[in-house]
Amino acid sequence: MTAQCSGACEREYCLLVIHTSIYVAMNSSEPNHQHVPRNPTTQPFISKFRNFTNHALSLLVLFIAIYFGFTRTNYFKVHYLKYSLTSSTLFHVIGSLFSTLKPASMPSHCVLWMAPFLSGGGYSSEGWSYILALHGHKKMQSFRLAIEHHGDLESLEFWDGLPHDMKNLARELHRTQCRMNETIVICHSEPGAWYPPLFETFPCPPSFYHHFKSVIGRTMFETDRVNAEHVERCNRMDYVWVPTEFHMSTFVQSGVNASKVVKIVQPVDVKFFDPVRYKPLDLASRATLVLGSGVGKSFVFLSVFKWEYRKGWDVLLKSYLKEFSKDDRVALYLLTNPYHTDRNFGNKILDFLESSDLIEPVSGWAPVYVIDTHIASRDLPRAYRAADAFVLPSRGEGWGRPLVEAMSMALPVIATNWSGPTEYMTEDNSYPLHVDRMNEVTEGPFKGHLWAEPSGDELRLLMRQVMNNLTEATAKGRKAREDMIGLFSPEIVADIVADHIQNILAQ
Repeated sequence: MTAQCSGACEREYCLLVIHTSIYVAMNSSEPNHQHVPRNPTTQPFISKFRNFTNHALSLLVLFIAIYFGFTRTNYFKVHYLKYSLTSSTLFHVIGSLFSTLKPASMPSHCVLWMAPFLSGGGYSSEGWSYILALHGHKKMQSFRLAIEHHGDLESLEFWDGLPHDMKNLARELHRTQCRMNETIVICHSEPGAWYPPLFETFPCPPSFYHHFKSVIGRTMFETDRVNAEHVERCNRMDYVWVPTEFHMSTFVQSGVNASKVVKIVQPVDVKFFDPVRYKPLDLASRATLVLGSGVGKSFVFLSVFKWEYRKGWDVLLKSYLKEFSKDDRVALYLLTNPYHTDRNFGNKILDFLESSDLIEPVSGWAPVYVIDTHIASRDLPRAYRAADAFVLPSRGEGWGRPLVEAMSMALPVIATNWSGPTEYMTEDNSYPLHVDRMNEVTEGPFKGHLWAEPSGDELRLLMRQVMNNLTEATAKGRKAREDMIGLFSPEIVADIVADHIQNILAQ
């Protein structure tokens, strides 16, 4: 009878089985593609070591799998999938120590892009946008591209929702082999994850800074400054890439060496986020009606954000409920997910309403819907396609990825005219929302910093304006897509990134 394992025992042996099986699979089928940069050794020793190790580890995996019921435990299956791409495993690193030399025809230099590719968060989506832009680009002939998961926790749900071509590309680039002294490492995360990390994550860079050709930090902040500790970490980097002029200013004013700070804007996949390619998603079938009653045909406002105070959900709800009633035949859809909180968004909204000074209109509340279930990345354009306008009165954004995605989908966008979005929002292509004042952050890692308090009164006027003047709104949406194509398309941003990398390689 096969022994069963649960709890802590199950987790320990699960990780051992997974880590061992990954190493065996990668080194027995494709031995030349590990990418963690290490100094090469001699080929005869590699071959003998591999032959012995592969057979020994295969037997070990088989024994543990049989003994602990690996194939019959859902926990094991989930983690095998979850760890089948992620790195930072012991055997992955050991395998890299003995990796073979690259083929002579391949470029010698390598760019190792380390980001939370499997997390589904902001840095994850931004990291993917760069990888998709660079892969196959004409200027990629002078260097090779590798990826490594780093930073945020992995999300199996996010990985499952990725298009198959992105999954295949991830597997391909994860196996790229690099040599340490010929590698540019890009640490695409918040500085607390950089070497030495302040929390549990695979460190970036994966060795001492001076071991690599160059080390670049890609990061951003949503407030008016950078913490002193993060300034110190930024100054360890050879370069710090930031997305906007706003960040160029705040980083240098906070003490980051101005010679290190480089503006690299973020790309948006204008071919993927193209309104002509999609039919609208049935938002109502995915949503929960939290407030008001459903109406037939309505004007749809959409907001996409993680549930935190910074995103201004309170400003949005208050302005929307003050301005509209059921008679207006309007609907607000909140596509959201937890951020250090539970998923009970309906009760949070009702509690907010009860504690506010809002009075229910005679005809009833304008409906508010919440979508808190995962929408796969491949279906996200359809969600934008189902909306008539996008709105996000955030108190601060690093970049504002949902904003540029909505603009690429030719939606009229209302968003706060401060921080990251000032890089791409204009009076011609959107509805920039004025700031009433700057407020002090009262809790969290940014306590004492300042961020914007968007104008609730003007938000009411802009939402009404978008709804009542569809000709103007459509024109702004059309201009928004034109600007996304002309300024932030993958080809244009890939040129910017590749030029900077080539300048480093030429030094």
